[in-house]
Amino acid sequence: MSRLVVLFVMLWAPIGSWAHEIQPAVADLIIEGDEVTIDIEMALEAPLAGIDLDGLTDTNDAENTDDYDALRALEPNALAQRLQDVWPDLSQKITLRAGDTALTPELSTVEVPPIGDVELARSSRVTVTAALPQDGSALTFGWTADLGALVVRQQGVEDGYTAYLSGGELSVPIPRGGGGAQSWLQSFVQYVGIGFEHIVPKGLDHILFVLGLFFLSVKLGPLLWQVSAFTLAHTVTLALGILGIVTIPASIVEPLIAASIVYVGVENVLARGLTPWRPVVVFCFGLLHGLGFASVLGDIGLDPARFVTGLIGFNIGVELGQLAVIAVAFLAVGLWFRKKPWYRARIATPASVAIALVGAWWVVERTLL
Repeated sequence: MSRLVVLFVMLWAPIGSWAHEIQPAVADLIIEGDEVTIDIEMALEAPLAGIDLDGLTDTNDAENTDDYDALRALEPNALAQRLQDVWPDLSQKITLRAGDTALTPELSTVEVPPIGDVELARSSRVTVTAALPQDGSALTFGWTADLGALVVRQQGVEDGYTAYLSGGELSVPIPRGGGGAQSWLQSFVQYVGIGFEHIVPKGLDHILFVLGLFFLSVKLGPLLWQVSAFTLAHTVTLALGILGIVTIPASIVEPLIAASIVYVGVENVLARGLTPWRPVVVFCFGLLHGLGFASVLGDIGLDPARFVTGLIGFNIGVELGQLAVIAVAFLAVGLWFRKKPWYRARIATPASVAIALVGAWWVVERTLL
């Protein structure tokens, strides 16, 4: 049984998740006169390598990840030229229309940053333009699912459209003069989904941390104390991080998040139950995880008109994701074995050791490799 638990944890925690985690592209849409300009920030290496991002959380899981890694090492001009060469085919995956009129997206500029750390994603800026018909019809924009998730933000207008599109979803018709912003309910529901998705399946480090909380004790009380402390803490720093009041580089936050995973795993082995300091320590680590959540929302961007709604929705989605992890763990092992005399020795302790080892590897990976 213990081997099955260790295998379960390891399958949920593939090596390299931080360096190769997939982030959504962000497209800023600006309409001026008879032309639309779309500035897209994205990692060009994935589509150029032919990686299908639909449902993928880590490029290490792709068949052609070697091509992806090789493209990360290309000089900026060479990578930009690769995009220009494939643009005629790549542009066919983009849907851009005004009313019922299909528009032709023209590649205007490509800005690729210097190589830097090849283990980290490189965000390039691609500018696309298209001529607009004179009828004032609303715009529809999106791309195929294999290009991954896409955040669309209408700039330069009041109450502009903002949305998170995934799975090949297209935007609703976007009025050229603004006024197409989502309702508070639409924004709330969407950000609940984004928050949940950031935990399940994308938040592997957060999943391991929550599992570490779960394996401390078979009793409900210790789990509730820990989850409450964790929730309160990450809610605070999520808000502070999004507002820009607290900003700490990911190079510091991410290794500390990994260290928090090591801590809960090790203490699970050494302690026989909830210690007086455990909720306090979990609260402190929750502050770090909240900054990690804030970086995700920072990449996506909250609609200013729906800031509070989006923030609450995202946080609720995160909570639902955490509860889903706990529910799965309970149904998988807790429900059947937590009252067995050998539960701690054969399940909780081996699982906690596996959690700590994966966290330790991530600490090394995020600091030294």
